[in-house]
Amino acid sequence: MSVHKETKRITTHTLQEMKDRGEKIAMLTAYDFSMATIVDDAGMDVILVGDSASNVMAGHETTLPITLDQMIYHASSVVRAAKRALVVVDLPFGSYQGNSKEALNSAIRIMKESGAHAVKLEGGAEVKESIERIVNAGIPVMGHLGLTPQSIYKFGTYTVRAKEEAEAQKLKEDVLVLQEAGCFSIVLEKIPAQLAKVVTESLRIPTIGIGAGPSCNGQVLVVNDMIGLTKGFRPRFLRQYLDLYTEINGAIQSYIKDVKAVDFPNEKEQY
Repeated sequence: MSVHKETKRITTHTLQEMKDRGEKIAMLTAYDFSMATIVDDAGMDVILVGDSASNVMAGHETTLPITLDQMIYHASSVVRAAKRALVVVDLPFGSYQGNSKEALNSAIRIMKESGAHAVKLEGGAEVKESIERIVNAGIPVMGHLGLTPQSIYKFGTYTVRAKEEAEAQKLKEDVLVLQEAGCFSIVLEKIPAQLAKVVTESLRIPTIGIGAGPSCNGQVLVVNDMIGLTKGFRPRFLRQYLDLYTEINGAIQSYIKDVKAVDFPNEKEQY
């Protein structure tokens, strides 16, 4: 019997058990009640309320513009839907980089106002103090290394990270720093699969990959990309399970046609 199937409510402890037993962790994003209901009912282990809401929900080019208030709004909607999954919420850009006290206050607001179960933040050794402070307050923290989208202007590109030895070495050190600081898990984004394997094997805690190969202890995708709601976004790491953009577009065109032809509503669809 898998840990995943035995559990009524997934916790950070469950994820650790899953890693220890060699069972993979499934994680997807969600940003609203309707989608989170579907994702949770399907049996998802972890729902990430990602700052990717800035892109897929609000249409921004980067994740930087989304605010703490907006993240709390999205998180509250998701928490109301999630009966089983662990709900992790991104601390948005500017809500934790200033100092560890600000980071703690942001994390407390997310937990109190949304009812979420954990927070996620980007960065390595430079955010160690913030992670320790948040964890010491009893709030679980998920780390995030590799391609960290909040630092996109520093990188200047969304290409694969840590291909060079120096950056790979820093990542190997950073994962251990995050583990020691008390993170319960770490997302590894867009790094070479072999590096992700080495890093995952060096840790006690689970890793969740996105574009980081099959050796991570789990995988995460943006739900809108995975079900084909986003148009024309096809990075190599994405497997698109549906083409909802085309399906929904077709349905809407049919509706328009029926309205114009006075075919909708028909006799059965009126009072």
